[in-house]
Amino acid sequence: MPILNRAAEMQDEVAGWRRHLHQTPELNFDVFKTAAFVAEKLKEFGCDDVVTGLGKTGVVGIIRGRQGEGTTVGLRADMDALPLNEISDKPYASTVPGKMHACGHDGHTAMLLGAAKYLAETRNFAGSVAVIFQPAEEGGGGGNEMVKDGMMERFDISRVFGMHNMPGLPVGQFAIRPGPIMAATAEFTITVRGRGGHAAMPHGTIDPIVIASQLVGALQTIASRSTDPVEAVVVSVTKFHAGDAYNIIPESAEIAGTVRTLRKEVARKSEERIRAICEGLATAFGARIEVEYDANYPVTFNHAEETVFASDVAAGVAGDAHVHRSIQPVMGGEDFSYMLEARPGAFIFIGNGDTAGLHNPAYDFNDEAIPHGMSYWVKLAETALAA
Repeated sequence: MPILNRAAEMQDEVAGWRRHLHQTPELNFDVFKTAAFVAEKLKEFGCDDVVTGLGKTGVVGIIRGRQGEGTTVGLRADMDALPLNEISDKPYASTVPGKMHACGHDGHTAMLLGAAKYLAETRNFAGSVAVIFQPAEEGGGGGNEMVKDGMMERFDISRVFGMHNMPGLPVGQFAIRPGPIMAATAEFTITVRGRGGHAAMPHGTIDPIVIASQLVGALQTIASRSTDPVEAVVVSVTKFHAGDAYNIIPESAEIAGTVRTLRKEVARKSEERIRAICEGLATAFGARIEVEYDANYPVTFNHAEETVFASDVAAGVAGDAHVHRSIQPVMGGEDFSYMLEARPGAFIFIGNGDTAGLHNPAYDFNDEAIPHGMSYWVKLAETALAA
């Protein structure tokens, strides 16, 4: 089934909502204006229930079908932005310094709002649709907070589905896979404590910069020499801070970064190797090395039956040739993983076209994707809740 005529008709209206949200980005759980905008729209559409404050600042709208009792299916979008300065000459560019929608959450929110308006008008299904708008996807774990707040039980959600735009994938196409589709994430901070001194007399010091530099290289052996080559693991050092002067070897140095994996066993082994490497280098150089390691989002794992279902719905919208059913996993993290741990479901990518990449200051959500995303959400709900 192709794009809904109504979705195409609503594109400009939904794009207007999206651009409004793009101009007023908010971070983490502090999405008060965004959540208020969402709740106001859901009430305007005539949703049967609109609940705010879930998972701190999340919003859920409940739309009941005309065709009798049934289960509840959850459709999720994320609302938060990123701490970036936007590089754009667009008239709807961010008006908030240091904040921008560089991951397309403004588009995700707008598409789900458009679907909610359509579903509230037609109600051509049995049971209920829960439209879920969550805060703090970008590192805050807002999805986890909504689950812990009892969202699944409160609204009796039986299955849950998520969607994210993908730059590089043509508009009108979808991509998905069963099993792990996005990685588990962890962050580490390593502090090397040595002995400072004059840069011209390094023999009297324990140079933390030299040790930390050794660490940066040694950590890369976790992927290249400690992990089965057919497994996926990324260990990236993204921060290195040490020293203030040209002629002083400092007392300490700090490096930090992220670990991405697709299996719990690999995640556990990676942490073990980080600690062992630090312990070995500390002994070798006579330094003290402290490791802070924080496991973050789990693997985003698509359930087999729901993945087939979501793929078939997408094929009904885009045509089977435009649905990629076995893409390679993406090593980015996604806190929809918590919802997939709580209920069966699937996470799918929608094409954003030839645009700047995610988390890039030049990124912008492609409004041409709106009718495709809306149609997917509507058809998924109507098919999942068919009488």
